[in-house]
Amino acid sequence: MLTKPAYVPVMSGDLMTAEDLFRSSFPDKRVELVRGELIVREPPGYRHGAVTAQLTTALMNHVVPRDLGQVVAGDVGFTLARGPDTVRGPDVAFVRRGRVPRPLPSAFAELAPDLAVEILSPSDRSGETLAKVADWLNAGTRLVWVIDPSRRQARVYRQDGTLATVEAAGTLDGEDVLPGFSCPLEAVL
Repeated sequence: MLTKPAYVPVMSGDLMTAEDLFRSSFPDKRVELVRGELIVREPPGYRHGAVTAQLTTALMNHVVPRDLGQVVAGDVGFTLARGPDTVRGPDVAFVRRGRVPRPLPSAFAELAPDLAVEILSPSDRSGETLAKVADWLNAGTRLVWVIDPSRRQARVYRQDGTLATVEAAGTLDGEDVLPGFSCPLEAVL
């Protein structure tokens, strides 16, 4: 059964902080914090994991040999706003070399990645996904890919407000965020 994300109040109207979220435990759940409100979701499923792994591998194969920065995967938390706090976790993200925090934080990074990738699950709702895209772009993410395995396409959102659709036969392009990166969408679906 597909379930809608649950919005869980912390305590009678209190807003949760990024630090509260980091200290909390939600076994077998995916969580994000949006303007102080906790969002809890079920795990996304096998297909989602397979697409995430394929895309992460393609990005790593491009980024690591060129020492371009860091690729992270698995809903790594990024604190995008404070007061109230917003912590989003993309399925895959890239942070260019000069922006990678040193030392690496054990908690959430206090920055927006240069590239954020959201891979849709059957339970994802379009309005919620667009809200995530807006949070990424408003926080400074330069490129957001929303990959829809069911429709076999990706939507590319850019910092300048432009949007493109890539069909399965097309190619994901790193543009100026990941120069030289290109990957046939079909290869990750």
